[in-house]
Amino acid sequence: MTTATPPVARLPELELTPHAGGRDAVVAPTLPELDATRLRGGPDLPAQVVQDLELTLSGPTGDAPVGGLDGLDTGRAPDDGVRTEAPLGAVACRYCKQVQASGLLCDNCGMRLPRARVAQAVVVGPAGDAEGWMPCPTCHTPGRSGRNCTECGTRLSEAS
Repeated sequence: MTTATPPVARLPELELTPHAGGRDAVVAPTLPELDATRLRGGPDLPAQVVQDLELTLSGPTGDAPVGGLDGLDTGRAPDDGVRTEAPLGAVACRYCKQVQASGLLCDNCGMRLPRARVAQAVVVGPAGDAEGWMPCPTCHTPGRSGRNCTECGTRLSEAS
């Protein structure tokens, strides 16, 4: 089914401007009152010296002494073996100082509490369990078969 294009009436007050795809020659004579100052562009311009430019080059400095700083400590403190325990139980919100015993978000201001998540023990057989959980072959983090590992991004599959 083809529809015929209806005829379009030309408006007499509009000027007709023929267009031939932008390939028409344009007649543009040079104006005598303007200087012809066409500049060359690109790498064909010769290098020019700028007289007013200050060159800030220093002279030879000679041999400068190279050595370490005597008062600079570049090492680490010796390990004393004491580790900070993860906050378990009631914790104080670092923003509003409300003490809260449970939850990951503060009930007062809604910010995340500095609480450690207790890892759940997952017993996984060699081929995964009935729900599709299996250890990652790279980092051994439990994940579902057919998805990427949440820790390292390795694809988990039954064959691995």
